[in-house]
Amino acid sequence: MIEIVSGILILFGGAFCVIAGIGLMRMPDVFIRMHAATKVGTLGSGLILAAVAVSIGSSDVIAKVVLTVLFLLLTAPIGAHMIGRAALRIGIEPWRPDDMKRAEEAAKSESAKTNG
Repeated sequence: MIEIVSGILILFGGAFCVIAGIGLMRMPDVFIRMHAATKVGTLGSGLILAAVAVSIGSSDVIAKVVLTVLFLLLTAPIGAHMIGRAALRIGIEPWRPDDMKRAEEAAKSESAKTNG
């Protein structure tokens, strides 16, 4: 039974880590990317660490897992805040939904110039 619970936790944790990686590649700007990395990545890592705690089950390992998860929960938001703050200070503009429309229109007009 412990193996099944550990396997499920590892699968869910791995899936969340993959989703975080896809979010890092697909999201349009640094602010949305840091959200994907911190929220989903922390959840995935926490689930994988919980699987380790369940499968090994000793009090030493459980204590280390709890401390590690707490460390992740405390440091990930602070790191994301610092990244966002630094990005704003160097002048990176947050993405807006109408930016996508402008980019598509520019690409259409550019392809019309090269083809026409």
